[in-house]
Amino acid sequence: MAGGKIKKEKGKPSQHTPYQGGITFHKSKGQHILKNPLLVDTIVQKSGIKPTDVILEIGPGTGNLTKKLLDAGKKVIAVEIDPRMVLELQKRFQGTPSSRLMVIQGDVLKTELPYFDICVANIPYQISSPLTFKLLNHQPAFRCAIIMFQREFAMRLVAQPGDKLYCRLTVNTQLHARISHLLKVGRNNFRPPPKVDSSVVRIEPRKPRIEVKQKEWDGFLRICFNRKNKTLGAIFRQKNVISMLEKNYKTVQALKISQEGSLNEADTKMDFSNIADFIDDQGMEVDDDGVDDDEDEMDVEDGGADEVQSEFKDKVLGVLKEGDFEEKRSSKLSLQEFLYLLSLFNKAGIHFT
Repeated sequence: MAGGKIKKEKGKPSQHTPYQGGITFHKSKGQHILKNPLLVDTIVQKSGIKPTDVILEIGPGTGNLTKKLLDAGKKVIAVEIDPRMVLELQKRFQGTPSSRLMVIQGDVLKTELPYFDICVANIPYQISSPLTFKLLNHQPAFRCAIIMFQREFAMRLVAQPGDKLYCRLTVNTQLHARISHLLKVGRNNFRPPPKVDSSVVRIEPRKPRIEVKQKEWDGFLRICFNRKNKTLGAIFRQKNVISMLEKNYKTVQALKISQEGSLNEADTKMDFSNIADFIDDQGMEVDDDGVDDDEDEMDVEDGGADEVQSEFKDKVLGVLKEGDFEEKRSSKLSLQEFLYLLSLFNKAGIHFT
């Protein structure tokens, strides 16, 4: 309810479930209200809210969770996109001073968020990825966020190297935060019930932050997770990957010469236009389950057309060999190993942005 646009669907009636107070919930807009009071209490308890905390709630709906948050903290800032829900909140909490409850009507993804100590939210699942990264980029950093996600998305966030759901989304989020799974929530705890189960996770921004050049980090991971179950040696042998990295390398060297060793990062951009099959669906990479990796790698290594025989290719593969990464797979690398491999590439003058 906090993100996404509310649109009228033409040609067919929208799926909805009446609420006892007269409000209609729209499944298509991610409106699933927590109806189990014990579950609401458990979420608040696990949030570790302090009496002095300013709490951000995203998608408060009719205010079941809001009420408990008001009891636990100093102030609640509730962001809600649906004007009907905003009216319901205003009626339900009539008389509550603005110093205790602030209701912001709007799309949370487009809203400049005020200061908060902790975020507690049951969000529309379709905004899970953009909202997660909006929160992780929020400054000043909050203490933690307790968020209800679709279960598969939540398990991607907490996945470890070697897990089936371990992906680019996993590494990107764990770069910025420590994430832990708190509890599984069955679909019948909601009105109307969604089609899938949910999970509540705890997100704690890293302090201090791990400093990386975000665009380069993202470009690096896109290549590594292009086919996460192939060896890195096979991935970095591909013609399009080598060609792109060599182009970046030559650009960087030219800039160093022309600017007397000063690298103007703003003028150096990564070219993805010639890389086929890059997956950009907010972390949902295509897995190679069921594919014989060794056989597939032979096709890449011996295909001829997929390789570039050059000194630069030897330079790239030399970096992988130096760190003993040539036979390793992205699906089993830790965050620390990704950071180390990127540092080796940069040390060799190879950049991804």
